[in-house]
Amino acid sequence: MSPFFVYSLLILLSFHPPPGATSSLTAQEEEQIERFQRYLRIRTAHPDPDYAAAAAFLLEEARSIGLHALAIEFVPGKPLLLISWPGSDPSLPSLLLNSHIDSVPAEPSRWIHPPFAAIRDAGGRIFARGAQDDKSIAVQYLEALRNLKAAGFVPARSVHISLVPDEEIGGADGAARFVASEQFRALNVGFVLDEGQASPTDEFRVFYADRSPWSLIVRAVGAPGHGSRMFDGGAMENLMDCVEAIARFRESQFDQVKSGSKAASEVISVNPVYMKAGTPSPTGFVMNMQPSEAEVGFDVRLPPTTDLSVLKRRIDEEWAPNIKNMTYQLIQKGPIRDNKGRPLATPTDESNPWWSAFKQAVLASGGTLAKPEILSSTTDARFMRQMGIPALGFSPMANTPILLHDHNEFLMDSVFLKGIKVYEHVISALSSLPETSV
Repeated sequence: MSPFFVYSLLILLSFHPPPGATSSLTAQEEEQIERFQRYLRIRTAHPDPDYAAAAAFLLEEARSIGLHALAIEFVPGKPLLLISWPGSDPSLPSLLLNSHIDSVPAEPSRWIHPPFAAIRDAGGRIFARGAQDDKSIAVQYLEALRNLKAAGFVPARSVHISLVPDEEIGGADGAARFVASEQFRALNVGFVLDEGQASPTDEFRVFYADRSPWSLIVRAVGAPGHGSRMFDGGAMENLMDCVEAIARFRESQFDQVKSGSKAASEVISVNPVYMKAGTPSPTGFVMNMQPSEAEVGFDVRLPPTTDLSVLKRRIDEEWAPNIKNMTYQLIQKGPIRDNKGRPLATPTDESNPWWSAFKQAVLASGGTLAKPEILSSTTDARFMRQMGIPALGFSPMANTPILLHDHNEFLMDSVFLKGIKVYEHVISALSSLPETSV
């Protein structure tokens, strides 16, 4: 039995289903779970996501509820679905609920159930790639709107759902193009809910910002030489100086996390992802020759409060100084400021009426919120925040192990169903927010 399989089993065995997880469900709840499973069975994993099948399923479900639904292709073969429920006062800024259609790949041999079978075990766990990240919220949005319409609720503000492609590979052909489009401007969006993450505790997590993704590539050059020689200024020597300097900085950031003074998402992470050097030979590398060039790459994640000028000065003076024959590229992979030059962060205090309404709605649903966080990774919400639109990352998955991108990703049926009720409260509250409050 492989170590990966044993690790997965330990995670599953250590998970205790929340109270009521195995209680009997109504016919309506079983239908909601079945629709979730149908969506999970559509293979939307990269590198070849079946966007056509997913779009057909989602559009059919939206239209069955009586919602206006259309597909937009900013890039051929990559449909973005826009689903709308007009409000009684469409002049008011609208509510946008965002979710991505695509998912990351899965290794079937590492799973206890096939990752695209959406098997629901006796304990109520639904195993599938995308169960947490983030096909669950797309179906929960639709089911919440289905229930609200059936109950006769009429939103004051228009409610839109955007189901977008390519989030897992950066969003350039999905959300980025969407927010830059005339179709997006016509929505007059006032507030956005996007994906969050599971919470192992009984509190829901909520995210008011993402860390910004960057890449740092450092190249060193130096005189080549025989492998036996010891001399100054070799390319590998210079590059190792860079790696050691960055390692010291990384340790200083990580120490703050380990001490509890900061969350992992509140520090700058710099992690090595590749190194390239050496002179190739038919059997590997020439082992008696020191190379004249060497290169190393780092994944860099910046909190929204980062002073970029300070980081660049550190790279220039400490990590990749020109005096040591090093050059570098610091590649920005997304926005770091909004259209007014402000950090990409949404206020989570009483100055933001959307936050107040959201918080009260979650409490009214019977849920509790943990302290708002910065997300360690990156979501499509950054593109909305770049437009100056407040956005929160929220996935109502309490008492759930964090398994996004992991083997044996699953979501409890009871957690999925509870999320629908939470969204009913949240959507009704946010879409009813008076004009004078904003």
